[in-house]
This record gives sequence, structure tokens and C-alpha cells, in this order.
Amino acid sequence: MACSSRNPLVVGRVIGDILDPFESSIPLQITYGNRNVSNGCELKPSQVANQPQVSIGGNDPMIYYTLVLVDPDAPSPSYPSFREYLHWMVTDIPATTGASFGMYIIFILHGSNSNEVVSYEKPHPNLGIHRLVFVLLRQRCRQIVYAPGWRQNFNTREFVELYNLELPVAAVFFNCQREAGSGGRTFR
Repeated sequence: MACSSRNPLVVGRVIGDILDPFESSIPLQITYGNRNVSNGCELKPSQVANQPQVSIGGNDPMIYYTLVLVDPDAPSPSYPSFREYLHWMVTDIPATTGASFGMYIIFILHGSNSNEVVSYEKPHPNLGIHRLVFVLLRQRCRQIVYAPGWRQNFNTREFVELYNLELPVAAVFFNCQREAGSGGRTFR
């Protein structure tokens, strides 16, 4: 991160609110339908109703990753008392996951490779503009990860420490607000 002030994860306060600074080292592509997620793009709840397709780069099938999707702005950006709300968690994802990961993961979940620990829950923000953040973490090995007792107040940093995961290798976020759209982001 040569100039962190221009890094969209810093500008969007993903680094700071959710993650500590890190160097992105693995390509991560998230696609909802025909729409690629890029940092700071706007997607409506109807566009993210279904689980996305995920493509993860890499060439070593012995390396595994964990993917989480969190909303640090729940229930509202001005009062994020549920920070971070966990929308999805998948573990044991092989490094060589192709562009068909959305369908690939469904196949694998019924097999034995990756593990959907927390099922995908579509974002449904009611107040303000919410950041929805995908974080890709490298695992030190395949391991059992338990679903948290609830989705609200998940903490990515604590999760990394609890399961002895490595620093994030990639992250991407999009903005989402209710379909009618109202108000803007309020900063504390």
C-alpha cells in the first residue's frame, strides 16, 4: 500500500473499523449476477439477494482460505450497535477456486472440501448507507470452525485471533442502502 490515503479500504474506513492495515496478496473477485463488486460501488438489496459467485486466485490446492462477509454499520451507520453483523462465512476454500465458485461452493458444501459455517443472509439495510465487506483470510491449516451463537457483534479481529488465522490476504467492500434510498452516510 504505497499511498494508504488513496487505498479505498482506508478511505472507506474498512481498515480501521474492521481490519488492521494489510497488503492484499491474492486476487479476489466477487460477482452478483453480472455485476462485479469493486470497492465503494453501490448495490441495492435486490441485486445482492442471492449468494454471489466468488473467484479466488492462487495455484496451490493445499492452501485454504476463510471468507467472511460483514456489515460494520448495522443497524445504522450513525449507531452501529450490531457492528459487525455477520452475513456469511465459508472456510476451507482451496486457493485455486475458479470463476464458477458460486456454483462450485454449492457442490463442495455437499462434498467435503469447503465448509459453509454461516449461511448467506442477504443484506437488508433500513437506515443509511451500509458498507458490506468481504474479507479473505488465509488459514494455517484445514480446521474446524464453529458458527458464532449469533450474527450481530461478530468481530473479525477476534475471529482471526481465536482461530489462529493469518492476516487478511484480500478484502473488497460495496455500499448498500434500502431500495428507495434515503439519507447518506453519517460519520461519527
